[in-house]
Amino acid sequence: MMSLLLLALLGPGKPVEPAEQHWPYWRGAPSSTGIGTTALPDQLVELWTFKTKDMIAGAPAISGNIVYVASMDRHLYALEFATGKLLWKQKLGLMKASPTLHNGRVSIGDIDGKVYCRDAKTGDAVWVFDNESGEIANGANTFEKRVLVSAQGMPVTCLGDDGKKAWTYEIDGGSNGTPSLSGNVCVASGCDSHFHAVNAESGEALWRVELPGQAAATACIDGDVAFIGTVTNQVVAIDMLKRKKLWQFEPSKKAQPFYSSAAVNKDCVFLGSRDRKVYALNKLTGKEVWSVVTEGAVDASPVVVGTRLYVGCLSLTGEFYVLDTATGKIVQEIMLDSAVTGSVAVANGAVLVGTEKGTLYCFGKTP
Repeated sequence: MMSLLLLALLGPGKPVEPAEQHWPYWRGAPSSTGIGTTALPDQLVELWTFKTKDMIAGAPAISGNIVYVASMDRHLYALEFATGKLLWKQKLGLMKASPTLHNGRVSIGDIDGKVYCRDAKTGDAVWVFDNESGEIANGANTFEKRVLVSAQGMPVTCLGDDGKKAWTYEIDGGSNGTPSLSGNVCVASGCDSHFHAVNAESGEALWRVELPGQAAATACIDGDVAFIGTVTNQVVAIDMLKRKKLWQFEPSKKAQPFYSSAAVNKDCVFLGSRDRKVYALNKLTGKEVWSVVTEGAVDASPVVVGTRLYVGCLSLTGEFYVLDTATGKIVQEIMLDSAVTGSVAVANGAVLVGTEKGTLYCFGKTP
């Protein structure tokens, strides 16, 4: 009985999959799997666009008939999902991060280290936390009623329902990615070239594994294994039960950093690289299954829905790709108005993604 209790406290659990009508986290679920469950058409068509006044760097968040998106124009927007019509907007700070939905609220960090919590229906202020350091570039996560954030130059920080610190966990230099969750275990990695596991309830250090270099991405947790790319050009799989590296992949030619966070399905790990490629790697071995050349570096994080992979690149001509997960074949290529700086959100039969010029696109089935 004691061993079961310890496993429940310290060991990884099953990833939480996103509901079809919702995309509350920037990678879909607390485990950051990048998996969507909604039914999408074979060929996407543009349903609507919404223009902000500056870059959209994160992914939208979706709850039922409302889409939340942040822009570097300092505004957080709430839009009607069906039409893209503006419901409300709030001026906050310069935001690269993705909004996170929880308990009827929407939370987001800015590049000055502030975390804003707003009422999801009205946009009214609930609380503001000021870390006074750290550029929060990725979405927050949640554990019970708490909000978890991290950034370069700040510790992993757990905020209570009132916006006050519940605990902090120091990583030398900070952590750029979103803290990912598996059960009661929070994982983060960053500037100290280590992968850290922390008790999400208390902030107590559990264990850590050395990485080949610093990581700027968010760890994707699939069952007992976490996957993360590094800025020193590797992708690493970590066995969270054995607490050791399972495999390591590095492209054989012209390798570049992996800022893209991984998505998974039952067979492969998918992520983009600054070498202008999207990779599919065997989950068990790390061997390359396929790679596809894109028109620009791929910093955005892909999303898997069924047998399709959705991701954009940083080309001036704004290529957005729909790929076959088994072969890497380009099923559809859509030109957006500029580089695809945002990551994908999927729900309600649609795909949403933002660009460098501040346009949010919604694609789906022909009306």
